[in-house]
Amino acid sequence: MMDIGMIRGIGTAVVFIAFIGVVLWAYNSKRKSSFDEAANLPFADDIPANKRDEQASGSNKE
Repeated sequence: MMDIGMIRGIGTAVVFIAFIGVVLWAYNSKRKSSFDEAANLPFADDIPANKRDEQASGSNKE
């Protein structure tokens, strides 16, 4: 029969195994290029350069 201590122990083991899985996934060398790309997303322009130049020069067709 399983008591509360055994259930907590199994729960701890499951969470630990999941943590190890996430660490291995995050530090996998296959993912480096996608993580590097994601790290640079805050620096990407929302507006392409040619549209930004049109807006700056006031040549909007509104």
